[in-house]
Amino acid sequence: MNRPTAQPTPTGSGSTTRLVDLSHVVRHGMTTYPGLPGPRIEDHLSREESRTHYAPGTEFQIGRMTLVANTGTYLDAPFHRFADGADLSQVPLSRLVDVPGVIVDVYGAPTPGIGVDVFTGCAVTGRAVLLRTGWDRHWGTPAYGAAGHPFLTAEAASWLASQNPAVVGIDSVNIDDVADLRRPAHTGLLAAGIPIVEHLRGLEGLPSEGFRFSAAPVAVAGMGTFPVRAYALVGPA
Repeated sequence: MNRPTAQPTPTGSGSTTRLVDLSHVVRHGMTTYPGLPGPRIEDHLSREESRTHYAPGTEFQIGRMTLVANTGTYLDAPFHRFADGADLSQVPLSRLVDVPGVIVDVYGAPTPGIGVDVFTGCAVTGRAVLLRTGWDRHWGTPAYGAAGHPFLTAEAASWLASQNPAVVGIDSVNIDDVADLRRPAHTGLLAAGIPIVEHLRGLEGLPSEGFRFSAAPVAVAGMGTFPVRAYALVGPA
C-alpha cells in the first residue's frame, strides 16, 4: 500500500504546515475497482522520436493515457448519478479546494456499515468529512474489492445530506455496499449536490480536525467522475 507523503511547508509566520498526500498513484494496468479496465499509459511522442523535430540536444516526451474515469483516487459529481446533476465542470471549487476537514475514524469497527452514531458530536456542515476505515491497507490486493468492505449506510448518508458537508470522502472501494445495487449513499449525497471522493489513502496521517482538504478534478463538461490529487494541509501543532 502507498503510505501517506507528508512534507513540511513554510508559512509566512515562520511556522510550518504539513502537506499530506491522500491519493493513490495511477500506474499502467492497475486495478482500482474490480471489473473495470486499468489505465493504459504510453507515449504519444517518445523522446527518441522528438529528436527529429528539435535542435540537437533538445527532446520532449508527450504522453497519452486511456482510462475509465473511475481510476485511482477520484471524485464523483452529481452527474455521475443524475443526468441533470452538476458535471465536473459545474461543481463549485469552494466545495473541493482548501476546505476545513474532519476525520471520522471508524477503523476497527465490528461491522462494515458506518451508521449515524459515529457522527455524534461531530460538526460536518461546510466541511470535508473523511471516513477513515483503514481499508486502503488492502489496496492492490484482491481483498480490496472483496465483500465486507466498509461503507456508509443509507441512514447515515441521509443524515449527512441533511447537514450539507462540502464533500464526503472514504478510503474504501466504495462509499456504498457493493452488494446493494440501489447505491443509497451515492444517491442521497449526490442528489443533495455533495460530491464524493473514493479510494483515499493515508487518512491515519491526519488529525481529527485542524486540516484543510483539497481534491479538484479536471473541469470536464459532460462527465461525472474523474481522478483527483487529494491532499491535506495540516496546521502547526
